[in-house]
Amino acid sequence: MSFSSLVSDIANRNSERDDMRSQVSRARSYASTAATSVSISGDISSQLHGGYSHPLSRAWQAERQLTKSMLIYPLFISDQPDEETLIPSLPNIHRRGLNKLIPYLTPLVQKGLKSVILFGVPIAPGAKDALGTSADDPKGPVIRAIRLLRRQFPDLFIVADVCLCEYTSHGHCGILREDGSLNNALSVDRISDVAMAYATAGAHCVAPSDMNDGRIRAIKLKLIEAGIAHQVVLMSYSAKFSGCLYGPFRDAAGSCPSFGDRRCYQLPPGGRGLARRAIKRDINEGADIIMVKPASQYLDIISDAKELGKDMPVAAYQVSGEYAMIHAGAKAGVFDLRAMAEETLQGILRAGATIVVSYFTPEFLDWLGN
Repeated sequence: MSFSSLVSDIANRNSERDDMRSQVSRARSYASTAATSVSISGDISSQLHGGYSHPLSRAWQAERQLTKSMLIYPLFISDQPDEETLIPSLPNIHRRGLNKLIPYLTPLVQKGLKSVILFGVPIAPGAKDALGTSADDPKGPVIRAIRLLRRQFPDLFIVADVCLCEYTSHGHCGILREDGSLNNALSVDRISDVAMAYATAGAHCVAPSDMNDGRIRAIKLKLIEAGIAHQVVLMSYSAKFSGCLYGPFRDAAGSCPSFGDRRCYQLPPGGRGLARRAIKRDINEGADIIMVKPASQYLDIISDAKELGKDMPVAAYQVSGEYAMIHAGAKAGVFDLRAMAEETLQGILRAGATIVVSYFTPEFLDWLGN
């Protein structure tokens, strides 16, 4: 091939490459224009994937980030000082006496445990009677535990559950009439006395769970009269529903009714309107925090509580049955334990809760970085 022919051939090839590049550029330009045209002619806000393509940007999509300070850990306090008994229906949960309490809690506090809620479990013979007199016994498990925890962990926020079911011989949440029904007036007077005993012992928060009408007002008035209303939080179990999710708790606390059930004073599962009325009542009577119990099956009630108490903290109790079901499902291989625990708590927060009572608290102290 002559030199002139070689130059001509190279020039032709360069021209073909330039033409190809031009065609590719035009194709890209067309595709870009077409995509822009589709987005503009449609709804550009439909392009959402970029907002959660990274783990951090996914976390930013949550209105409420789960933190350790949101969690309250339930503790079952036995009147037997050296008891440490595993509850078969509640995986990893024990009933503990006072001598076992500090060694157990110390590493949890070091990991960031902020709050506990105390449930007394009287086991000694004769500890239970029709009036639940051991509930506010100064030598009983709750009052002694409050004082012990205040001394040992000054920064730990202590909530005392206020009810009679663990202490009554009949297992109901108040004082009964002869026909077995609740005597609301006597029950409220007794419950408010127990709340005052816990408050004066040093509880930062008293949480009546009995569901008797008017007990929030009665407790608030007694706190005011005693001059301590300014330093004690009143958290009401306002929307506490009856149902089958409390079995493991009753195993732990020994609070199963000896006859009948609690359907006449705990809310019926379908009673959304009743729950709203109870929430509004307790807000008007002086509650500082509203609680919904159980949590996962009542997300609509949590949302209602947040709507009705816009300026108040809303708590939700992820009860023993919810906890046990998650463990059972994970054990059966249905899902990963941590993934489901986190998913359920995200749902509870999404519904409106800012405080969660959960038996998963020790695990979340390890899982959470804050």
